[in-house]
Amino acid sequence: MTFNKPLYAPLPMVLTVLLFALFSGNSAQAQALSQAVLFQNVSVFTGSSEKLLTHHYVLVQGNRIASISAIPPEISADTQVIDGTGKTLIPGLIDVHVHLIFGALTMRDMMTPDVQPEDLYAKVYEASKQTLLQGFTSVRDVGGPVFALQKAIDAGTVQGPRIWPSGAMISQTSGHGDLRTPDERSRRFFGPISRAENFGATFIADGRDEVLTAVRENLRFGASQIKLMAGGGTSSAYDPVDVTQYTFDEMRAAVESAEDWGTYVTVHAYTPRAIQRAIKAGVKCIEHGQLLDVETLRLIKKHKVWLSTQYLVEDTPDMDPLRRAKRKPVIDGQKTLWPLAKKMKIQLAWGTDFLFEPWLNAERNAYLVKLNTWFTPFEILKMATYDNGRLLALSGNRSPYPGTVGVIQVGALADLILVDGNPLVDISLIAQPEAKFWVIVKDGRIVKNRFETRGF
Repeated sequence: MTFNKPLYAPLPMVLTVLLFALFSGNSAQAQALSQAVLFQNVSVFTGSSEKLLTHHYVLVQGNRIASISAIPPEISADTQVIDGTGKTLIPGLIDVHVHLIFGALTMRDMMTPDVQPEDLYAKVYEASKQTLLQGFTSVRDVGGPVFALQKAIDAGTVQGPRIWPSGAMISQTSGHGDLRTPDERSRRFFGPISRAENFGATFIADGRDEVLTAVRENLRFGASQIKLMAGGGTSSAYDPVDVTQYTFDEMRAAVESAEDWGTYVTVHAYTPRAIQRAIKAGVKCIEHGQLLDVETLRLIKKHKVWLSTQYLVEDTPDMDPLRRAKRKPVIDGQKTLWPLAKKMKIQLAWGTDFLFEPWLNAERNAYLVKLNTWFTPFEILKMATYDNGRLLALSGNRSPYPGTVGVIQVGALADLILVDGNPLVDISLIAQPEAKFWVIVKDGRIVKNRFETRGF
């Protein structure tokens, strides 16, 4: 996911260390658990059922949903009561394909010779906060040096969503994650590792032994799943989209190592050949897949593999001409993929995959709503909550957050959005988070409340 420019030249590994250090400790931004919260007289979309629970009471205690009932529950005197009349309570939204670091920065940001790490982090911090305020309480980061940011968010010193991190992308030499600039030669023959590897963006790993080491290194730092590059990409300069990457043995090594830790491998791939090899190797999730055929979709369904894909647009303001040309068959393919995968009842997940175009982050909710070309409002909301939550659960014991997300049910983690209106009738409400999301709760904490005069 790069171009043949000196993208990482000014950025040492110190940035990833500073990410947590700048906002750790006894920060004034740290948030305590909120008091108990009761949503009363509210319609409830559970995440899995098209039928709303009307005129219900949902009680949050600590970071869990304590009760859901048609009658008022007993509450303590200090319980915060929120009137949900005319509004719908939905689970927090989930984006399962993000790059929180690289999605917050432009290529110019990272190429500036005198760039200061703290300046870049300020942009990452703001983008993280805005993701949460858009109602995305959970994300799966599928490539980048995100561990320190995750720790800062979990400590309450930075505002942002829960993060299921993959760590550095794992790529073969000349693969989609080979982010070297033209002047950087292979470390195997010439010594030093690339700047992108030093930054924590990627591992260039060839052969079974190196793949095992790369996977285990990510797991050592806290990866909840492993991201492997299995085919060519549109935003990388040296690998055509049609190429297949990693041998079966290399890919199987990654799967075995991940399975030993109770988690799974997801792969970047578009073509039937790359995806079929990945499935045979035991991969549990495919990212993208816009060039899939019916035969491969049948294989995906047979092996109960997840298809995590996106809604892509033909062009964006700063898109490189090379990328634009490489994306055309992928853009064309998605028009067939989405409705065909739906018809075949494939396990579908949705994510954005914004990269080096931070202005797109403001469109995250709108990109979800664009799925209405092929899906009903219920199907869209279910995908972005319940279904995406089931994909996150594949991490098993490697999940950073014990508990269930993507649903409103007793015992689930309290990630909630109070929407003004009924998004099952008008899905466009989801694309208006500033105006229509009146209350956002993450982990039992109220992070936005339009009923109050004070700010976030």
